[in-house]
Amino acid sequence: MKVIVPQNKLKEGLSLVERSIGKSLSLPILTNILFEAKKNFLSVEATDLEIGVKAWSLAKVEKEGAIAVPASLVSNFIRLLPEGPIKIEADQALLFIETKKQKVEIKGGSSEDFPIIPQTRNDYFISLPSGLFCEALSQVVDIPATSSTRPEISGILFSFQKDSLQFVATDSFRLAEKTVSTPKIKVEKEVSFILPQKAAKEIINIFGPNEEKKIGNQEFKIYFTPSQVLIESLMAETPHPQVILVSKLIEGEYPNYQEIIPKKFETQMVLDKNEFLHQVKIAAIFAGKTNEIKFKIQPNKGNLIIFSQNPNSGQHESFITGEIKGKERDISFNYKFLIDGLSKIKNPKVIFELSEKNGEAGPGVLRPLDEQGYLYVLMPIQTN
Repeated sequence: MKVIVPQNKLKEGLSLVERSIGKSLSLPILTNILFEAKKNFLSVEATDLEIGVKAWSLAKVEKEGAIAVPASLVSNFIRLLPEGPIKIEADQALLFIETKKQKVEIKGGSSEDFPIIPQTRNDYFISLPSGLFCEALSQVVDIPATSSTRPEISGILFSFQKDSLQFVATDSFRLAEKTVSTPKIKVEKEVSFILPQKAAKEIINIFGPNEEKKIGNQEFKIYFTPSQVLIESLMAETPHPQVILVSKLIEGEYPNYQEIIPKKFETQMVLDKNEFLHQVKIAAIFAGKTNEIKFKIQPNKGNLIIFSQNPNSGQHESFITGEIKGKERDISFNYKFLIDGLSKIKNPKVIFELSEKNGEAGPGVLRPLDEQGYLYVLMPIQTN
C-alpha cells in the first residue's frame, strides 16, 4: 500500500471510527484500525463485532493494499500532526507514515485477520436529514438500561410510519417517546426494529451536527435487514460513501409501552421549565440515598412545594408557582429521572401531569407546552 492523504481528512475519519474499537482479550485484532487503499480512496474502519464503522477519504493511491494497526497509537499520532499531505506506506506488517518533518514506523498486523464488516444494501432504504434524525434520537438515547433478562429494553425502538418517525426508550422506571412528523420523511412501507443503545449513541456522534464535520448537515440513507441496520452518508464531492455505520439489531418483541402511558390525569401543572429544573437541582443536593424529593401540590394557591431531606446533612424546602388545577396531593419522585426528562425539553413551559392507579399515585408525565411529539413518563417513589 502506498498513498498520500490530507492530514485533516484522515484525522476526521479516525475520529469517526475509533469509538467503535473492540476490547476483546480473546480477539486482540479488534483493538486495531484497518487501513485500506483502493482506487482513489483511503478507508479506515473499526468494529467490536456488534457495531462497525468505516470512513473514506479522497486520496492519491499509488499502490493498493491494506494493513491493521493499533488504534490508539495511530490515532493519537495523526491527531498531533500539522495539516498537510501525509505519505502512508505499508510493507508486510509495518506501516510507515511520513510528513515534511517526521517519519514513523508502526508495527501492524495482517488485514486478513481483521473481521469483515457486512455491508448489506437491499433495494429498500429511507433517506432522512441527519440533523433532524439525530436531534430527535438524542431526546431518548440516555434512557435504556442494560438487562440480560429483558434485552429488549436495552435498546431503542425505531418505528417508521408513513410521514413520521418514532423513537421509544424505557428502563422500567421511566419512558420517553419522541415522534417526528415532517414532509421530509417519506416511508413507503412501515418498518420497526430495536437498536442497541451504543449504536444509537454512535449515530448521534457520527451523523449529528458538529462544528468539526459537515456530516450532520447532510442526508443519510438507512438500509434494513431482519438482523442489522446500515446507515450511509455520501461525500459532498462525489457520490461515494463518506461513512457507514453497521449495527446488529436486538431480537425480540418490544414491550407494549402504550399501556404505561396514563390516559387521564387527576392533577395538571403548567410550570416554567427552567425554574422547575433549577429548583429540582437544588433539592437534589439534600436528597438522601434513594434520590427522593417530595412534592406537595396546592392547586388553590397555585403552588408546587418541593421538599428534600437527608438525615446526615439537613433539609431543603422551596416552592414555585404555576397554573395548577386538579387534586391537591403529595407525591415523591427520583430527582435524577426528573432532571433527565426536564433537560430534554426545549420549550420554556412544561406540562407536568399526575395520574392515579387503583387509588394510589400513578405515573407522572412531562410534556412541552403547545408542542406535540415528545412525552416523558416517570414512576413515583412509593412511600408506603
